[in-house]
This record gives sequence, C-alpha cells and structure tokens, in this order.
Amino acid sequence: MSATPQRILAASRALFAERGYRATSMQAIADEVGITKAALYYHFASKDELLRHLTLPLLDELESALAEAESAGDPEAVRWRAIEGYVDVYLHHRETLLMLVRDMTLLVQAPVADRFRAAVALANDLVCGPGRGLGERVRAAQVVAGLSDPVVLFVNVPPERLKRLILDGAKALLAGYETAAPAGRHDEVTGSPRPRGRPRGRSGGRPAALSGPEAGQARELYAAGRPVAEIAERLGVSRATVYRCLKTSGL
Repeated sequence: MSATPQRILAASRALFAERGYRATSMQAIADEVGITKAALYYHFASKDELLRHLTLPLLDELESALAEAESAGDPEAVRWRAIEGYVDVYLHHRETLLMLVRDMTLLVQAPVADRFRAAVALANDLVCGPGRGLGERVRAAQVVAGLSDPVVLFVNVPPERLKRLILDGAKALLAGYETAAPAGRHDEVTGSPRPRGRPRGRSGGRPAALSGPEAGQARELYAAGRPVAEIAERLGVSRATVYRCLKTSGL
C-alpha cells in the first residue's frame, strides 16, 4: 500500500477513535490528510471500506495469536500464551480498539461481529482449559473481559507498563486455579460428564490443518449458515483452524 492510503488510514483511525466512526465525515478525513474529498474516494470508496481496512489487521493478528497459543499443548502454557497474545494485539491496535469501543454498534456489523465473537469465545476456551465447570468458565470470561478495558481506559500509560499491570491482574484472578479438572465431575449447566478434550495432534494440540475433504466440508457447512464453533466441533479442530481454511478460500 502506497503512502497516501496509509496516511488516510492513520488519519481515519485517529479521528474515529477521537470523535467516533459515525460522527466523522469523509470530508473531515480528507481535510486531516490534506487532500480533496475526490482524492479520498479514489483510494477508498466509503467509510465502511475504511473500517474494514482498519479492523481486519486487528482481527487477523488476534486470531493468529490465539491459534499460536492453542498449539502450545500444555493447558497452563496455552492459557498464558493466549492471555499475553490477546493483550499484545490490543495494545498494538489500541486506537482501533478505542474506535470500536467508542461506537459499540460497529461490533454488531458482520463480518466484524462474527469474527470478534468467535475470537472472544476461543480466548475464553483457551483461558478456561478443557473439562471445566461453570465456575471456571465464569472466571475465564472475567479474565478475558478484563484484558481489553484497561487498554482503552488508560491510553496514556506506556504499553509495556500497562501490559505488566494487566497480566498481574489476570494472575490475581486466576490465583489458585487448578491446572487439571478432577476426573468424573459433571458440567454444572447440563449435568453431563465434562468432556476430556478433543483428539490431539502429535504436538499435543488439536490438528492444525484440515484435509482436502474436511476443508470442503467446512466450506459447505459455512455456506449453509452453520456457525464456526459447530463446524470446529464436528471436525475435531479449533475454530482458528476453521477460520484459516475459510480465509484461504475467500469466504
């Protein structure tokens, strides 16, 4: 991407974070960059296109960080890699996150909403660990929810210092959190035996890729409107693996 589109995106990100997406006009963006409105439309056809270019890097990096954490194998390593990766991505895209939080209606727009929901759900799963009950799942959800708010509330705190404080808070919430779930316990919501986890690959994580037929099945299910979580469950892989498959197919 050339210099002018990069300047447009930087100005849009700052204005959206400061004023809000809906309160910022294309003319205001053009004025901030120092170009005509026509020149702005030459590079980006609409504000929606600007929003897509601003949010996709955050989503791509978040999914990648969670997929990398998931491959760690050991539940404790998975948990802390997911937490740290989550914080790193949000700090790297602080203005974009602030833009989304400032105008919460942006978080219900597809495909942004679908990908954010899936990423948060995956983060909750990784922080919680396999075979956990309602109490542990609630604790994991509290931890994940608490990773983003400080990033937008304390915008003037240097990233490295803020990261240390956020991780300290997560450790406090997870103090005494058992690594392994006791055998034979039942889920507090359904009353069913807790699952012991999906089949694992040689590295200890779920299979990182789908075979040709499985990839075709994943695409067909997604095109039929099935949610990513259900597709992942059926195929015995992570949601991140399903998203990578769909991304390469252009869906």
